[in-house]
Amino acid sequence: MSRTPFTLEELRVAIAGGEIDTVVLALTDMQGRLQGKRFHAPYFLDQVVAHGSEGCNYLLAVDVDMNTVDGYAMSSWERGYGDFAMVPDFTTLRRVPWQPGSALLLADLAWLDGSGPVVASPRQILRRQLDRLAAHGLTAYAGTELEFVLFCDSYEEAWRRGYRELTPANQYNVDYSLLGTARVEPLLRRIRTEMAGAGLVPESAKGECNLGQHEIAFRYDEAVTCADHHVIYKNGAKEIAAQEGMSITFMAKPNAREGNSCHIHFSLRDSDGRSAMLGDGPAHLSVTGQRVLAGLLDTMREFSLLFAPNINSYKRYQPGSFAPTALRWGTDNRTCALRLVGHGQGMRVENRVPGADVNPYLAIAALVAGAVHGIERELELGEECTGNAYDDADAARVPGTLRDARTLWEDSTVARDAFGDEVVAHYANQARVELTAFDAAVTDWELVRGFERL
Repeated sequence: MSRTPFTLEELRVAIAGGEIDTVVLALTDMQGRLQGKRFHAPYFLDQVVAHGSEGCNYLLAVDVDMNTVDGYAMSSWERGYGDFAMVPDFTTLRRVPWQPGSALLLADLAWLDGSGPVVASPRQILRRQLDRLAAHGLTAYAGTELEFVLFCDSYEEAWRRGYRELTPANQYNVDYSLLGTARVEPLLRRIRTEMAGAGLVPESAKGECNLGQHEIAFRYDEAVTCADHHVIYKNGAKEIAAQEGMSITFMAKPNAREGNSCHIHFSLRDSDGRSAMLGDGPAHLSVTGQRVLAGLLDTMREFSLLFAPNINSYKRYQPGSFAPTALRWGTDNRTCALRLVGHGQGMRVENRVPGADVNPYLAIAALVAGAVHGIERELELGEECTGNAYDDADAARVPGTLRDARTLWEDSTVARDAFGDEVVAHYANQARVELTAFDAAVTDWELVRGFERL
């Protein structure tokens, strides 16, 4: 399904004709954000096409505020904060309709000394897991469903207000409501159509439960392409909202109401391009499909740092909500962490654990690694959950905090076998940095409870 939405030759023609004057070269950082440079288009053709570009290696060793922090082997004051190479992936080249005159493409990261790729970069982490899967003759496909909350306030106004008392775009629950979503359809339509112009394949938009909450869904694709589209859409949707004087948040839990999820649909195909998960077993699963689900469940707790990477991520997991806490599987059962959906060749598993703050490369890599784990160890799948998984006292649970998730990740032999010591240490340190910052902060909750009364 993967395709090149805009060829290099088409770019040359568009630049010569004055249609394109800016080319954006972007990488995805640990937080799942696009970082990079905007190039004058003729310079991009003359220099960057042949030689690539450079970026400071601190881009994979900072916190969300871009502060330099310690504990990273690849980047530090002692090592001088050097560069890594940004190697353009021309299969990702596309027009950017919401930024007139611009094209965009993604970069892979490599070390300048020629020693190889930057193994802790999210895109490379996913590629490595896909190579492991390919050794079994299998290819992974995925689709991500990102929810967001839309506010009528601009990002600048939200900042000035300390993100308090903002006006949601809808004043009531508009889940599936055509009347409620029509009120913000001009923005939703613009996002859909302009993403289509960038080479993505929009499917639908619908309202969700939280005030001002919506979801725009895109067609599934090969795993790397899916993750590429995810980060382009997420960044682009924020840019489009900002141009309209509004703001979007993809926080997992922006307030006390329903959180923003990122359900990931995941399937495997064999060398003939047919479903490797469809068969004659329970719930129409093949032996491979059963082992895949068993592997996903067996690794979910230890890989939870890749599904829920932030402190706020864990606020989303509430009993009796549509955010799962029980690590069970079931056919079309939204109380389970793994929901089996689709029919025939469209059979797939929906992982309901990630929130919208997830880094898609890391989350899909965790799914692939879990699948390989189940296949290689020939794990047996437990019984299907047909009732309310939240009430299953024997079910394993999603970790309750980032601190718990970090410990599970760092102590995991499975994680080290799948991802390697360098990747485990790198992302354990990211969690440590966030925990240290949070532990030092004085929250509004503490002020309200303690300012006068304690």
